[in-house]
Amino acid sequence: MFGIVRPCRHVMCKVLYADWMSHLCGLCLALRDEHGHLSRLVTNYDGLLASVLTEAQSPTSASRRRAGPCALRGFKGADVVESEGVRLAASVSLLLAAGKVRDHVADGDGVYARRPVATGATRLAGRWSSAGTATAGTLGFDPTPLTAAADRQDLLERAPAQAPPGSSAAPGLRELTGPTEDAVAAAFAHTAVLAGKPHNREALEAAGRGFGKLAHLIDAVEDLAGDRASGAYNPLAATGTGLEEARRHCDAAHAELRAAVDELDLPRPGLTRALLVRETGSAVSRAFATAGTYGTSHPPVPAPGDPDAPPGGRPPKRDPGGLLSLACAALTCCTCGLYRPAWDEDREGSFCERFDCSGYDCCGNCCSCCPGEDGCCCDGCGCD
Repeated sequence: MFGIVRPCRHVMCKVLYADWMSHLCGLCLALRDEHGHLSRLVTNYDGLLASVLTEAQSPTSASRRRAGPCALRGFKGADVVESEGVRLAASVSLLLAAGKVRDHVADGDGVYARRPVATGATRLAGRWSSAGTATAGTLGFDPTPLTAAADRQDLLERAPAQAPPGSSAAPGLRELTGPTEDAVAAAFAHTAVLAGKPHNREALEAAGRGFGKLAHLIDAVEDLAGDRASGAYNPLAATGTGLEEARRHCDAAHAELRAAVDELDLPRPGLTRALLVRETGSAVSRAFATAGTYGTSHPPVPAPGDPDAPPGGRPPKRDPGGLLSLACAALTCCTCGLYRPAWDEDREGSFCERFDCSGYDCCGNCCSCCPGEDGCCCDGCGCD
């Protein structure tokens, strides 16, 4: 549950990457301090955006506290975010994780089909939901859109099966993404309340809807092949939406998201634009490359030996499956996604090569985000 926004340290300014890490570690520690060690499993890159957006709307940086050594930081200490924004991110992450677990139980996915696992997962989801709701209450945030999203989604997905034969009662793709859009819009909008920028609320809601739609569609694209093989529900298959059309929907949602971010009053826009504009664009490209197409206006992934193939001419390593794959997946989870196995690193590296950030919107306002920083991805971007 790491999310679609996965910044790569090789293509992000050092200053922005350090800021992102301070939010990530702050979220992890906020979850631990308020809800116990087990809750750190819900650390979510997308939920983290609530913390980033809250700080971006403030003329000064969010308060930091010194954290002790951590294995993920090479046993070094760090200054991590400590603010209402990071607590909102913790609440959102808990509520989203609870809904996701309930959805897996309801669908009987994988191990969740076993009664003991389903029972334990349901109890854990209940604890996370209660914890997230309690934290939301202390922040004046109404969590209803998030807590209701899973139930609304379940009703929409079951509608075709309950409709009479030949009826047109089946929901369309726009309806299916609605619960996710509403949930993210509510979380994004509340950052304006925490930051004291109520005039940003409308644009934040629009940004949340665009991001929520992207997250839902990208998840559907990435799961499409597996869902078809297992017979599980997938919104693209259910609505007869092909990958080309799905790509057009994603590009339109990304354009809406970018336009909404442009409308925001952000004294500190660098990290927000890097994540919500550039990284979401990379997430779309990554999802469709994995699915086997970039859409009508994007070339296919080159095969090894082609002139445009990744350096070295080596095919990417493939997931070996079995116990090794399971162990690497567990290690990735325990390190909040900072560790990635070789087959995942190769794929990410190829994207760093193919989607170079050294152009427009690399860091948002790239002339001011990290002037003079060594290794800044904005070097040579053409700014005056």
